[in-house]
Amino acid sequence: MSVIAMSSLLRRTLIADALISAAAGLVMTAGAGLLQGLLQLPYSLLMGAGLALFPWAACLLWLARKPMLPSAAVWAVIVLNLVWIADSAWVALGGSFAPNALGLAFIGLQAAVVAVLAELEFIGLRRGTAPHALSGCRT
Repeated sequence: MSVIAMSSLLRRTLIADALISAAAGLVMTAGAGLLQGLLQLPYSLLMGAGLALFPWAACLLWLARKPMLPSAAVWAVIVLNLVWIADSAWVALGGSFAPNALGLAFIGLQAAVVAVLAELEFIGLRRGTAPHALSGCRT
């Protein structure tokens, strides 16, 4: 398993992802009733998506605190962000929901932010360095 030392870009991006996710979760859960009518999106969708963001944010903060990470953990974050983008496209264009123009803008904006975060996480992953092997000998 490949382990990387956390780059400062990756750490900052994971923290930003966590804070943005928590803020979006708060807006969607606390404002689901208002947003439902404003965006023409179902209350249950807004509430469910919002609630899902809280453990996600906690996981991202936990990862950001680590000095080293398995690269697979970072890839999992990137892939899950890409899944969020794909799900957003499905909600916006899939025909199961009928968001209005403001709803489409809301979906598009949050998907664009997630795309930027995924890209920065990928760049941060590439900037991470493999830890040096420790030898038992001292010179």
